[in-house]
Amino acid sequence: MRSNEKMTNHRWMICAMLFFATTVNYLDRQVLSLTWPNFIGPEFGWTNDDYGNITSMFSIFYAVCMLFAGRFVDWLDTKKGFLWAIGIWSVGACMHAFCGIVTAGISVGSWTLSFTEARDAIQTVGITAQIVSLSVTLFIVCRFVLALGEAGNFPAAIKATAEYFPKKDRAFSTSIFNSGATIGAMIAPACILFIAEKYGWEMSFIIIGLSGFIWMGFWVLLYNKPERHPRVNKEELEYIQQDKLQNPEDSKKPEGEKRKLSFIECFKFKQTWAFAFGKFMTDGVWWFYLFWMPKYLQSTFKLEGTQQILPLTILYTIVMLSIVGGWLPSYFIDKKKMNPYAGRMKSMLIFAFFPLLALFAQPLGSYTYWLPVVLIGIACAAHQAWSANIFSTVGDMFPKSAIATVIGIGGMAGGIGSYFINKGSGMLFDYSANTHMKFMGFTNEPAGYFIVFCFCSVAYLIGWIVMKTLVPKYKVISVDE
Repeated sequence: MRSNEKMTNHRWMICAMLFFATTVNYLDRQVLSLTWPNFIGPEFGWTNDDYGNITSMFSIFYAVCMLFAGRFVDWLDTKKGFLWAIGIWSVGACMHAFCGIVTAGISVGSWTLSFTEARDAIQTVGITAQIVSLSVTLFIVCRFVLALGEAGNFPAAIKATAEYFPKKDRAFSTSIFNSGATIGAMIAPACILFIAEKYGWEMSFIIIGLSGFIWMGFWVLLYNKPERHPRVNKEELEYIQQDKLQNPEDSKKPEGEKRKLSFIECFKFKQTWAFAFGKFMTDGVWWFYLFWMPKYLQSTFKLEGTQQILPLTILYTIVMLSIVGGWLPSYFIDKKKMNPYAGRMKSMLIFAFFPLLALFAQPLGSYTYWLPVVLIGIACAAHQAWSANIFSTVGDMFPKSAIATVIGIGGMAGGIGSYFINKGSGMLFDYSANTHMKFMGFTNEPAGYFIVFCFCSVAYLIGWIVMKTLVPKYKVISVDE
């Protein structure tokens, strides 16, 4: 006899926790990109190439860490894995604040300086090759610790989503928590630039970094497996596990008793390579916009410091349109009766056309900087919609015991792609400025930005074509294969 008890909704509380974790993740990641053009770069004498080295090394660290982070989360399981991840990256975020003190300490021989005294000491000594090299190295070390922790965010979040949501809801729930990246990027300019101008760039790293420790306390209290959680009643558990109920063959063995795919085995499937290539082509695009937009506004439109708050906030507000990324595949699956993979791939093809608008960002920027802000905002929204669906393809086709591992492999591929675009961008922007390079009517750094925008525009269509070629039809991976 069926119970008339109202279904609980604890799964959405878990989704909210994943959203806040991703928000904190992107706030921590954004502090450097917002503070380096006007605060950190001038203090240490950095060039575009120096900054490009730091961001590209972060990308490669993130790539390598993602390869193992997924396996680490699968080994520790979701709750403990997430705690370790956010704890490590919060420590790494706070470490950035002390790079100036260490640089000044080595340069002037005093280790008892405050943040302000360290800045004054470096200014007194003057910018030297040692200060540039030392400061860049210290920030790279801090970015390594940040990458080590942040690599665990998406494997753990996708695994939690697969545990708490049926397949038909995963793209929507993923798009909700993934919107934390957008919210983090949207609120970052106002709070980070305000903190940096009022209290110094060091405090922006510390204040944002400490928020991760607050999240950890709530996670300990709120998370457990749905089948063991006292806040999940029978009705909600049945809803969460409806895929097993509809496909009895999938539930002959409990998930914990099924044979787990080894790390090497995951590479044997075309589904893994399709996911990895899609991430390789597109993750770097998002990271380029995230890391370089403040510098783009400064070098192209002469917007300094707090002048960037409004355009960057508007840009990332537009990105909130990406919530459609979770709704559209559900429409195709529920209304058009497509299988999950077909519905997501059709949605991703639609989203892949919107980044082409970035081709017009630089030409239309001659009228007003608001046009590139809007166009790039739309392109970023398309990326987040694409991202929510490409993540969900893993949960659709792989057993839960392998999800975090495959996400880690894809994250590694995305990090490698990000390394190339960030390293190449820094070198290109310095080269274009020093040689007065011309491209399509643009000169100096604007010419360099236009070249990168061209790549960013077509990356999604290339990624989609290769993914569809590798995995033309929906096929669930069985651990008994």
